[in-house]
Amino acid sequence: MNTLLTQLPPLRAIPVHPAARPLLDRIAADPAAPLRLAVVAPGGYGKSVLLAALDRCYREAGAEALLVDDADRLGPAELEELLTGADGPIVVAHRPAAVAPGWTLLQLGPLGVEDIARLMAAVTGAPVDPAKAAELHARSGGVPRLAERALLGRLEEFRPELDELDDDVLRYLIAAEAGAGRNLDLLCALLDRDPDQLPGIVDGARATGLLAPDDTLLPLAAAAVRDFGPPARRLTTVQRLVELQLANGLPVLDLARSLLGTGSSGASAAAAFASAAAEALPSDARLATRLYEAAAEAGDRSSAVTVGWARAAALSGDLDTALRLGDGMLGADDAETRAAGAEIAATVLAHRGELARSAELYHWAGRGGADAFAATALVGTGDLDGARRLLDSPSPGVAPTLFAGAATRMARGIADSVSGCATETLSTLLGAAAMLEPALGGTLLPDSPAALAALAALHTGELALAESVLSRALDGRIGGDLLAVRHRLLLGWVAMTAGDLATAAEHRDAVAGRSLEARDELFFATLELGLARRASDLVGLQRSWNRAYQASMRQQTDLFTLLPLGELAIAAARTGAFPKLAGQLERAHGLLARLGEPPLWTVSLVWHELHAAITREDAEAAKAHLATLTTHAHCGRHPLALATAAQGWLAVLGGGFDPDAISAAAAELHDLGLRWDAARLAGQAAIRTSDRKAMVQLLEAARQFQGTAARRDPGTTEPAAAGTGLAALSERELEVARLVVEGLTYKQAGSKLFISGKTVEHHMARIRGKLGAADRRELLSTLRELLSRPEAP
Repeated sequence: MNTLLTQLPPLRAIPVHPAARPLLDRIAADPAAPLRLAVVAPGGYGKSVLLAALDRCYREAGAEALLVDDADRLGPAELEELLTGADGPIVVAHRPAAVAPGWTLLQLGPLGVEDIARLMAAVTGAPVDPAKAAELHARSGGVPRLAERALLGRLEEFRPELDELDDDVLRYLIAAEAGAGRNLDLLCALLDRDPDQLPGIVDGARATGLLAPDDTLLPLAAAAVRDFGPPARRLTTVQRLVELQLANGLPVLDLARSLLGTGSSGASAAAAFASAAAEALPSDARLATRLYEAAAEAGDRSSAVTVGWARAAALSGDLDTALRLGDGMLGADDAETRAAGAEIAATVLAHRGELARSAELYHWAGRGGADAFAATALVGTGDLDGARRLLDSPSPGVAPTLFAGAATRMARGIADSVSGCATETLSTLLGAAAMLEPALGGTLLPDSPAALAALAALHTGELALAESVLSRALDGRIGGDLLAVRHRLLLGWVAMTAGDLATAAEHRDAVAGRSLEARDELFFATLELGLARRASDLVGLQRSWNRAYQASMRQQTDLFTLLPLGELAIAAARTGAFPKLAGQLERAHGLLARLGEPPLWTVSLVWHELHAAITREDAEAAKAHLATLTTHAHCGRHPLALATAAQGWLAVLGGGFDPDAISAAAAELHDLGLRWDAARLAGQAAIRTSDRKAMVQLLEAARQFQGTAARRDPGTTEPAAAGTGLAALSERELEVARLVVEGLTYKQAGSKLFISGKTVEHHMARIRGKLGAADRRELLSTLRELLSRPEAP
């Protein structure tokens, strides 16, 4: 009869280790052959499964065999006594150890990906996805027991096994899970062992089958140790590791992270959480917030922890917590804490659109960068003299750090942007953005030089520069999560201004669903509004208008929100709600008047107001806006292009215009990156001309400006024939186009074609895209002209 020292598991469907298959085949062929075999492998590699298979094999053959599992648990005398007198085959399975002379050695190693796939199929009884097999192999390191328990969702079966481990081995595994498994000095101090005693403990840990070849815990093993190891032992071990790290002035972030949620308290835990939070702040403000909060809950209510917690909360976007903590610090006994509280509160208020109050708090703080931020806010509210005074007489004792220098340079750039034509403003702001990049690391900002540079670039038609500086700021996580939203929204505005509506929508969607502060909410809502307007989506325009208008009412009018105000003005004109904006527009022009009507900030707002006036058919207002644009035309290519285009718009609406002049004005807008504006000007001129040749030329220009012009054959120098547009339409689209041009509604056209009105609407949307029409009126005009030609299909 076979002798099994321990209870073997049922064989189930678990495959035998591939290294043992030749052995099974040999025994099946000759079960009586003499055999003294040592099966050696760490725990979980399949020794017991192999013994179960051998047991069945010998029993079916009626052969006597001695099978011994977990032989490493027996003393030499016990094992010798067990083996004495055994005449048949002997198979001894044990964890790594020396093998006696005369024994055959069979070592079981980790499984490969294909073997893991076979294991998955055996356990689940279902086809295996190769990608999932590779993923499980990576998590389990190819250890059969880890893979099997993960597949069955039974990692908790490690609980009793971990409880039974030698104390030193268990503490080593806990240290490895906490990230300290490769620090020999730390391990020796933790285990209170000399360096020459450590290898024996490491060997014991390797024998568990939970370590990778480099002695780090396998991912699934780390989860098992973390979730199912003895909680008290884990807590005391990690706390001891933290104390050792702190005593040596070493990083504790990984260790302290593993203590989150354990209820650790006391001086050492609080010190660990606070130190770890400071480490995390430059790269992960959300984690830093949790750690600072844990430090406070552990008993550290110092001002340093409170300041750090407030700063981290703000950087992660939790402005309510930041403002609560910052406001509480304003009444602190020491000046340093009061100043920190003032800075934090000022930053929050800036993001919430309260620049005047923000400037007051920054100035009161009087620390490095604070006066510069106050000056920037003062310019934004129209107080240039106050800003100049702050910049010309900064607070004494402020160290000339890189951060303070960048903040000052940013403030001077903004102050200079309202002086004259401000030709050097963009360069100054771009320099401040570049200067600040290496100086940040968890620094709290009311706004970033990148965002202000982008706004200036948007106001001056430098769209490529705006996109570049914003992309760098976003990639570099300048200002943390708090400013990431702002940078993303401004990138959306850049794309929308350039006519790249798909990219603009992507940036909008990346922010959608988040809880936004007043300033970001205004830019988000007006971005959505602008996209709806440019897509001629009247339903979307009406829906977006309410949100955008409400956002504008929660935001104080300032210099840095003139772009969304301009977009709002056009939408208000389209929806019949323009009188609602009278007060905001009046305040905006009052602010600009206090600053001396600076061209850089004035031109874009007036350009938007011109289009609002055109939409409202207010000729007198349109002429007044043209006069303002003409006044500033001398300040550069962008204001000159807008003034020329504005003159062209009024000529088009008046009915007497030169098509060549309109084409030239639209081409200049296009060269400045204003594709949508260029296409719309050319398209509207095409609709209103009675000259068929001019109409075709302007329509072709509109399609080119919008990036939807028909392709030309290689070598062709003449413009593509207008009929090319119809050639791009399908037979069904041509049928739809003819019926709609004849005046049928979508529902009526659908009835004639035996399709729904909604399907007709979808066909018309595709036709509009293929022909590059800016709106429905331009589309119908284009179709009438093209379908009236003799060569039309």
